Amino acid sequence: MSTLDDWVADAAGALGLPADSLTHDLRDALLDLTRDVAHGVARPAGPLTTYLVGLAVGAGTPPSTVIARLSELAAARTDTDADHSAGHGIGHSAGQHGDGEISGTAPDEEART
Repeated sequence: MSTLDDWVADAAGALGLPADSLTHDLRDALLDLTRDVAHGVARPAGPLTTYLVGLAVGAGTPPSTVIARLSELAAARTDTDADHSAGHGIGHSAGQHGDGEISGTAPDEEART
């Protein structure tokens, strides 16, 4: 048994769940989703997304449905971010908007106002 398998079995037991609660296929799908979200959206979004998967499954939605929806959402977000970055590449420095105007604040300051 691997360290990961040992951990999953121990964690399941600590939560009063059967040791086989997490199949290898489901584990791999969760790890793939977590990786895709962490790399495509934001690093902290990975584990938070996995938590949301657990909430949705606990509320009765099948794991495969939850993972498929969130995988599609992450892919769409990644595609949108890539399109947004491509449209705001060379010639658009910090504080400069797509309309050519330059703001008096940095982009992260704008988001807070």
